[in-house]
Amino acid sequence: MKFFALFIQRPVATTLLSVAITLFGAVSFTLLPVSPLPQVDFPVITVSASMPGASPETMASSVTTPLERSLGRIAGIKEMSSSSSLGFSEIFLEFELNRDINGAARDVQAAINAAESLLPSGMPSRPTYHKANLSSAPIMILTLTSDSYDEGQLYDIASTHLAQKISQIEGVSQVNVAGSSLPAIRVELNPNALFNQGVSLDDVREAINKANVRRPTGHVDTDKQSWQIQTNDEIKQADNYASIIVHYRNGSPVRLKDVATVKDSVEDTRAAGMSGNGPAIALIIRRESSANIIETIKKIRAELPALRASIPANIQLNVVQDRSPPIRASLYEVEQALAVAVALVILVVFLFLRSGRATLIPAITVPVSLIGTFTAMYLCGFSLNNLSLMALTIATGFVVDDAIVVLENISRHLEAGLKPAQAALKGVREVGFTVLAMSLSLVAVFIPLILIDELLGRLFLDFAVTLATAIGISLLVSLTLTPMMCAHLLKSSPEKSLKKTRGFGKVLLRLQQYYGRSLKWILNHTRWVLLTLVGVIALNVWLYISIPKTFFPRQDTGQLIGFVVADQSISFQAMRKKMEYFMGVINADPTVENITGFTGGNSINVGFIFMGLKPLSERTENIEQVMTRLRKKLSHEPGAELYLIPVQDLSSGGGGGNAKSIYQFTLLSDDFSELRKWTPIIEKALKKVPQLTGINSDDDSKGSELTITYDRDLMARLGISVAQANSLLGNAFGQQPISTIYQPLNQYKVVMEVAPEYNQDASSLEKIFVINKEGKRIPLSYFASWRPTNAPLDVYHQGLSAASMISFDIAAGYTMSDATRAIERTMTELGVPSTVRLSFTGAVQNFEESQRSQLLVILAAIITVYLVLGVLYESYIHPLTILSTLPSAGVGALLALEIFNTPFSLIAMIGIMLLIGIVKKNAIIMVDFALEAQRNGRLSAQEAIFQASLLRFRPIMMTTLSALFGALPLVLNNGDGAELRHPLGITIVGGLVMSQLLTLYTTPVVYLFFDRLREKWHQRRVAKFQRIKPS
Repeated sequence: MKFFALFIQRPVATTLLSVAITLFGAVSFTLLPVSPLPQVDFPVITVSASMPGASPETMASSVTTPLERSLGRIAGIKEMSSSSSLGFSEIFLEFELNRDINGAARDVQAAINAAESLLPSGMPSRPTYHKANLSSAPIMILTLTSDSYDEGQLYDIASTHLAQKISQIEGVSQVNVAGSSLPAIRVELNPNALFNQGVSLDDVREAINKANVRRPTGHVDTDKQSWQIQTNDEIKQADNYASIIVHYRNGSPVRLKDVATVKDSVEDTRAAGMSGNGPAIALIIRRESSANIIETIKKIRAELPALRASIPANIQLNVVQDRSPPIRASLYEVEQALAVAVALVILVVFLFLRSGRATLIPAITVPVSLIGTFTAMYLCGFSLNNLSLMALTIATGFVVDDAIVVLENISRHLEAGLKPAQAALKGVREVGFTVLAMSLSLVAVFIPLILIDELLGRLFLDFAVTLATAIGISLLVSLTLTPMMCAHLLKSSPEKSLKKTRGFGKVLLRLQQYYGRSLKWILNHTRWVLLTLVGVIALNVWLYISIPKTFFPRQDTGQLIGFVVADQSISFQAMRKKMEYFMGVINADPTVENITGFTGGNSINVGFIFMGLKPLSERTENIEQVMTRLRKKLSHEPGAELYLIPVQDLSSGGGGGNAKSIYQFTLLSDDFSELRKWTPIIEKALKKVPQLTGINSDDDSKGSELTITYDRDLMARLGISVAQANSLLGNAFGQQPISTIYQPLNQYKVVMEVAPEYNQDASSLEKIFVINKEGKRIPLSYFASWRPTNAPLDVYHQGLSAASMISFDIAAGYTMSDATRAIERTMTELGVPSTVRLSFTGAVQNFEESQRSQLLVILAAIITVYLVLGVLYESYIHPLTILSTLPSAGVGALLALEIFNTPFSLIAMIGIMLLIGIVKKNAIIMVDFALEAQRNGRLSAQEAIFQASLLRFRPIMMTTLSALFGALPLVLNNGDGAELRHPLGITIVGGLVMSQLLTLYTTPVVYLFFDRLREKWHQRRVAKFQRIKPS
C-alpha cells in the first residue's frame, strides 16, 4: 500500500525515473549493431591442402586421411567431412555451438602439426585453415574488369593487392579470388620436335631450373667499402626463357624455342570468370563465423574508395553482390510493423475507455517500456535483428496489458465516484498482484527454452530476454507511472458511465449482457463444457501430429547460389561455353539484377553462379517462383543441369563444400563399392518422388580416366624406373610449375606441359618418350598400355567413413517433414542393405533434433508456469484453472497455421509458447477477482466467478484485443522478411481468437469444477474425521 502511495504522491520523482529509463534506452538504441538474426552460426573451420597433379584417390589416401585421423581427436567436433579432388583437399570441421572458435583454431593448428610427418614430402606448402565454411554464402562479391588488362593481370592485382587488404578488415575470414589464375610463363612443348632433337622432358625441366636460380652470392669487403654481389641468375621474361639451351645435338645448341613455344600466360588455363557484362575476376568475401554481417560489410565499403584509388584508373572495381540491403529492408519492415502495433493497441484503449486523457497514459507508458528495453539489449550484447524487433512488436500487446489492467480498474473506481488519488491508490492495490502474476508467469515461459535446447536457446535468447525485459519494465511502469498519471490526469466522473450506452460503449454493453446470460446458462450445464474441453485437448494432439513441420521458414533474401553440373567427362572449353549459355539466359531474366560466375580449377565439370535478384518491391515473384521458373527454362540444355540454393540468414552447418541444394543427407559405408553401387540407385529413385526436387549426388565416379599399365619387367630391362615414367606424364600433362620467378610483391611460376594441340585425346600419349641411361629414345607406348575407364573426380569422407552426399530441395506444397519421410520410405522400399547408412546433415539434422526437443520445451514451459503460479497463489488448484485456457489457444494456433498453409516451424513454436503466457492473463484476471469476492464478499464459488467474469469482461476484451492487434501487423505485412513474421503472427492471432471464444466460458466452468471437487474432498475428510472421533 505504501509502495504505491509513494509514487502517486511524488509525481516529479516518478516522472524523472521514467525519463531516465527512456533516455538510457534511446542512447542504447543508437549503439546497437544490426544483423538479420542472432549469432547462432556453428563454429566452422576449413582445412585446405594441395599437391598439384595428384589424383583424387591419391589426395584422399595420402593427404586427407592422415589429417582426418589427427583432426578427429579434437574435442567438441559435431561433424567432420572432407572432399578430395584433383590436387586439392578440403576438410570441413563443424564444432558444437558452445565451442570457442579461437580455441578450436588452436587445436586445429596443433593437429595439423602432429600430422605433418605423415604427409607426402612433395606437397608444395603446409595445410592451412580458415575460420569459416568456404561453402557458405559470401557476404559480398566484388569484380574486377578492364578493357586494357587481361584476366591474368587482373587476377594478379586482385590476389596480390586487393585480397590482402580486404582480408585485414575485422570480421573478414577469407577472400577467394576466382575467374583465372596468377600470371605465369608457359612452356608449351612440341613432342615431335623433342623427339627429333633427342631432348627429353626432364632435360627441359632441368635446363630451366638451372637457368633460373636465386641463391645468395655474398659480398666483397675492402678497407673502406663493402660490395654486395648481384648476378643475372634470374630470368623474368618469356623471350629470355626461349633462348635457354636445353641440349646439344651434334655439337650445336638446341634452344627451348626450338622444341617449345614460350609465352606469357597464366598458371592454370582451365579457369574462367564472367559477370553479366563479360569476363571478370571475382573477389568472393566471407565473414568469420562470429562476425556481424552488417558491420563487416560497412567496414569493407568504407575501404572501397581507398582500394579503387590504389589500382590503375582503367580497372573497374565493382560491388556486384551485397548481403546488407535485403537485411536492412527486412528490419525496416519489422520496424514498420512495430510502429503500427503501437498505434493499434493505443486505438484499442481509446475505443474502450473513450477518453483522450486515459488514452494518453498508455500512449506514454508503452513507448517508455519499449525504449527502455534497448538498454538491456545493449548491456547483453544483442543486436537489432528480425527476432529481437519481433519480440518488441509482440511486446506492445503485453506492455499495454499491464497498463490496461491498472488503468481500467482505476477508471472503474472513478466512474463510481471516487476522487482521482483515492481511485488510483485503490485501483492499483486491487490489481497489483494480478499484474505481478501475469508478468512473472509470462517471463517463466522462456526459461525452459533457453536451458533445454542449446540451438533453440542460442537462436531465441535475444527474443526471450528482449521480451522479458520489456515485460519487466512494463511491470515497473504500470505500478508506478500509470497510477501516478491516473491520479493527476483523470477526473472523477460518475457521469462518464453513461457513455457506456452510446457508440462503441453500447456495443460493448450488449456483448457484456449477452455474455452474462450465456455464462449463467453455462454454469448450470458445466458437464458439456468440460467434455468440450477434453475434446479440445484431444484435438490439440491430433493437429500437432498431423500438421506439416519444418525447421525454419524459407527466407526470400533475394540472393541465389547456382551450380551448373555437366557430364563428368566434359572438357574445360565445352564447360565454359555451357556456363556462358546459362549465365546469358539467367542474366536476361527480368527478376535478375546482377550475376557473377566462374568455372574450372579443381572441378572442371562444375560451374558456380552467384545471382542477386531485384528487391522484392520491384518483382512480382518470390524467390521460390523465380527458382522454379529458371530451373524449367534451363532444364532442356543437354549435358548440364542447374541447381539453385537460396541464401539464408540462418546458417545450419553441414554440407561441406559439395552440397548443391539447400538440404542434404549422407550415405555412409565402410564398403566403398557398396556405396558406389547404391548411390546412383537411390538418386534415381528419389528423382521420381513428388515431395523432392533438385536431386543430385556427389557421385563423381563416372569421370573419364586413362588407366595406364606399365610392363615392369620390360622397363627393368630398358633401364626405366616407374618414377621416371610418372615424371614423364606429369611433365607432359600436369600443368606443373617447374620454376619460380621472384618479384617484389609476389612470386610467379614457370609452367610446363605439352602444347594444347598435342593434348586433345588419348593418342597424345603416343607422342611422348623417355631417354634411358643408354641415351635411347623409348616411346611410352613401347613399355606401357592404356585403356579408358571411369574414375571419381572427387572422393568424399564423413567422419572416417567413405561417404556420398545427396542434396535435395523440397517441392512446392510440401514441408521438411514430408521430405524426410519420403526419403526414409524410399530407402526402405529399395531394400538398401544395412551396410549403407543414412545420416541427415545440416538443416535437416537440426530439424530432426528440434523435433525431439519441441514437445519437451513446451511441456517444461507449462510446468514452469504452473510452479510460478502455484507459488504466487499458494495453491495446487488455481494454477490448473488458469492453465485450462491453453488447449483452446493451441487449437486456434494450429488451425490457423493449417488454414494459411503454413508449416509448424521454430517460429510457430515460439508463438505457441507466447500463447501460454498470453491467454492465461484472462484467467488470472477472473480468478483473482473471484477469490477476492469469495473471501470478502462471502459469495459462493458460482456467484463469485460469475461476478468476476462480468466485472472483468471489459479489461479481458481490452487485453486480448491489444495482444491480437499487436500481432496483427506481423500477419498483414508482406514486405521483405515476411516469411519470418507470418508464422509468429498467424499462431498468435489464431490462438487468441479461439481462446477468446472458449475461455470466457471454460475458465469459469473449470474454476467451479475444482471448487466443487475441493468441497467434496473437504466434506469426505470431515465425515471421516467424525467417524473416527471417540464418543
